[in-house]
Amino acid sequence: MSSIESLFTEFPFDDVLRRIGEVAKRERIEVYAVGGVVRDVLLGRMTTDIDFVSVGPGSGIRLAKALVATMGGTIVHVYKNFGTAAIRVGHPATKDQLVLEFVGARKESYNRESRNPVVEEGTLEDDQKRRDFTINALAIDLHPDRYGHLIDPFGGVQDLGEGILRTPLDAVQTFDDDPLRIVRAARFACQLGFQIDKPTLRGMRERSSRMNILSMERIADEMQKIMSADKPSIGFRILYECGALQQFFPELVALQGVETVEGVRHKDNFFHTLKVVDNLVESVSERSASETLWLRWAALMHDIGKPRSKRFTEGIGWSFHGHEDKGARMIPKMFRRLKLPTDSRMDYVQKLVSLHHRPVSLVDETVSDSAVRRLLFDAGEEIEDLMLLVRADITSKNPQRVRKYLAAFDAVEAKFKEVEEKDHLRNFQPPVDGAEIMSTLGLKPSRAVGMIKNRIREAILDGDIPNDRDAAFDYMMQIKDAILAEWSKMDSSHTKEY
Repeated sequence: MSSIESLFTEFPFDDVLRRIGEVAKRERIEVYAVGGVVRDVLLGRMTTDIDFVSVGPGSGIRLAKALVATMGGTIVHVYKNFGTAAIRVGHPATKDQLVLEFVGARKESYNRESRNPVVEEGTLEDDQKRRDFTINALAIDLHPDRYGHLIDPFGGVQDLGEGILRTPLDAVQTFDDDPLRIVRAARFACQLGFQIDKPTLRGMRERSSRMNILSMERIADEMQKIMSADKPSIGFRILYECGALQQFFPELVALQGVETVEGVRHKDNFFHTLKVVDNLVESVSERSASETLWLRWAALMHDIGKPRSKRFTEGIGWSFHGHEDKGARMIPKMFRRLKLPTDSRMDYVQKLVSLHHRPVSLVDETVSDSAVRRLLFDAGEEIEDLMLLVRADITSKNPQRVRKYLAAFDAVEAKFKEVEEKDHLRNFQPPVDGAEIMSTLGLKPSRAVGMIKNRIREAILDGDIPNDRDAAFDYMMQIKDAILAEWSKMDSSHTKEY
């Protein structure tokens, strides 16, 4: 047994693969583990999604059904037209849920207008030829007599050892057939830290315009994987350099470039943004990628409004005043186009983008407690994530300047702690709520109730009254007559208009 083949005996799910080989032998089906599982075993990476290729009409579905009957588990889906089936099984030793996907060996042909191929039955060799990269064209035989035998027709093992991404066949044709492979190349380079070889990169450049035939959902899925990597900038740089990023994320590309007027230049905000994302990922390395995914998106979009707010003022230089507000307003449209979720996750990103410049204004030693209270109130539970973003935004190459900024933000966070301990503004709830206002003042639900609540909140944020119920109640009784008179006048004016 070779050293490569012996790795599979150490694979945590080796027993599952052997069992599949035994069932396949009993059913007289030729089956191979292919693609990602082989690559990841050779790289020492963990995987719980395992793909299999079987040879023969309907063999994939037939094998999946035989395995469910033998091993238990659940059939997740069956696509008879494509001869594919997937089952989900639990592993008793590791407690992992494995997704095992079976497909019949096939060969594919494409037309220019679609990334959906015309599929025909094929051999294992045909199936390996249709793969995107040599490192994903590896297969191991699961037959009990040949278990672990590696089949590597395109030198994928050597490419794994050298850290190279390369297409099995002509690169231009590979990306012409399926331009999603361009984004996958960036994703694998990002995840694995691999280099893309020159012919492959050239093919990506030549066919990046084909991205327009792709559904945004497929691109978004790959982008999420790039964003979850340890260094997302690698993937976005590759997509930018090959011309693909311009096809689906023009707002990000618009950040690129440096303009000089009267000898004064501004920084390249595209590469600054990529550095911010990497800084952020490094700072939250102890947290899972899924836990920090939307914080990473906030970092990627934090300066997205700068191209629309860029100004040059003679004698002063470049400014981007209000870019955080412009950027926040751009986010819903971008999320919809990029097929990202338009729910609380979008709201979270929008909130951090809109607030990311606020802590900078609190660096001044003379800043009032009121300004601190207002940021604590506006940020709420996101204040820690906001400060992570603000710290990641420091991309100066001058170590002394970096230390200065970090020390300044340490001081800001000390102010947060001091004010929070005193005023308890985290998850602020009105000390006197609407129900109490109505019962005390004999009011029905109306705008007047909201006006009183807002005035109490503003008094707390300004430091005029403490954040407690008795003080808020006393303040309400002081201001009620003036507010009710103001409301009555507004209501009367509104009635006259109609």
